[in-house]
Amino acid sequence: MEGGKGLGSADNGSSSESGRPPNPLADAYRSCLSADRLPMPCKKSLVRLPSLVKTKTSEISVDAELIIHDETDFVPIVRSGACADIGVRSYMEDVYVCVDNFMHDYGNKSIIDGPSSFYGIFDGHGGKHAADFACNHLPRFIVEDEEFPQQIERVLVSAFLQTDTAFAEACSLDAALASGSTALVAVVLGRLLVVANAGDCRAVLCRRGKAVEMSRDHKPICSKERMRIEASGGSIWDGYLNGQLNVTRALGDWHMEGMKGADGGPLSAEPEVMTKELTEEDEFMIIGCDGIWDVFRSQNAVDFARRRLQEHNDPVMCSKDLVEEALKRKSWDNLSAVVVCFQSRSPPNLVAPRSRVQRSFSAEGLRELQSLLDSLKI
Repeated sequence: MEGGKGLGSADNGSSSESGRPPNPLADAYRSCLSADRLPMPCKKSLVRLPSLVKTKTSEISVDAELIIHDETDFVPIVRSGACADIGVRSYMEDVYVCVDNFMHDYGNKSIIDGPSSFYGIFDGHGGKHAADFACNHLPRFIVEDEEFPQQIERVLVSAFLQTDTAFAEACSLDAALASGSTALVAVVLGRLLVVANAGDCRAVLCRRGKAVEMSRDHKPICSKERMRIEASGGSIWDGYLNGQLNVTRALGDWHMEGMKGADGGPLSAEPEVMTKELTEEDEFMIIGCDGIWDVFRSQNAVDFARRRLQEHNDPVMCSKDLVEEALKRKSWDNLSAVVVCFQSRSPPNLVAPRSRVQRSFSAEGLRELQSLLDSLKI
């Protein structure tokens, strides 16, 4: 995907596409807006509710600013592709988004050196409404934040929380929207890669053939998550959050008793954020829903994708290869994969250097050799 925008949800591979699909929740969400709300700066813009103009993030210790270093001349050349498949499920609840030219496509006039790209996977549960809502609104909350792109980590956290609150208001107007979704988004700004995750989707960076995990799965079995849940009044029953969910962070799910409230709750929409500065050693990144990672380990997925990219150097085909391989490995979930390449060339062959083995003789060995040579002279 070169300079394009793509959104999708089922049985498709995607690269550059023009336009945006209609928002499936537009009618419900529009009813909570009136003529005296904030004006839309352009046709595609989201009108924010007054209560959503700024979400408090006082407990978030994220202070990193967007810093472009000059120690290297490397500038990522971004190409992307995506694929999704319903798998063996009866309903498709995954949604993905790929935007290789994020600022331009969303009307932000900030100027940075290098690419500005946005990628995300939203894995719905209990319906697809929350995933669709997040896919359509979360990117707009990001680009309309006055601190974007300088305070990108703080902006991403705020955008997740604002999206969650906005969906709660939409659900209060239409109970049929009740559902939830995990969410993982990745933003590339120049050489900076920032990943925000709430749930069990995963992003893995390939750095010279080695898998570097850019997110942590939020599962009830995670000890850190268990401590947070118990501190907020929740519990883990039989491996599930409050006996109901197999993830501990997600957007939506406001309809589930004991999960979320005005004062918080065990189910958190706050993402964990990881940041890396891209270098020449960074080849590509894989973003996948949990259906991919049920049958791939991170290094295994990197090895598989790397071989495919060496064959065809096409991120769209590579995303399809990952989904098809997951189906062959009997994944039982919806499947979505996004592949983002940071180089124009295919990944190079890695040749392991031959070790220089030093050999030496012991004194006893030398004596035995001398004795053998002496015997040959006789």
